[in-house]
Amino acid sequence: MKGSKPILLVEDDKIDVMTVQRAIKDLKITNHLEITGNGEEALNHLNKIDNELPCLILLDINMPKMNGIEFLKIIKKNDRLKVLPVVVLTSSKEEQDKLDSFGLGIAGYMLKPADYKKFIEVIRVIDIYWTASEQP
Repeated sequence: MKGSKPILLVEDDKIDVMTVQRAIKDLKITNHLEITGNGEEALNHLNKIDNELPCLILLDINMPKMNGIEFLKIIKKNDRLKVLPVVVLTSSKEEQDKLDSFGLGIAGYMLKPADYKKFIEVIRVIDIYWTASEQP
């Protein structure tokens, strides 16, 4: 990702968090990765005035307390947060999750492959796209 803004990862699974961290390191992505464990924590993080808004949110769907769809519904109603690009990074193959996510204005829906080489390619594609993309 270009620039120095952080990337916000909203993910409750510790193994998936470590996999994203490893992929970002292996791809030499220099943006700081901020991690929250569910939608509620992510909202609290985004609403802290001291925290810089991220250049990208990587969002899981299935999480405790507040899932990804609930999180999207809230941020898309907030004038300050609705412009943040969100890529769903999930293991959910549910068609309804895809429909709900795109209906709430996500930028992409990527499945988490179990194989690390395939996973790193997913992160590489996200990085290439957001490095080339113009943002507000």
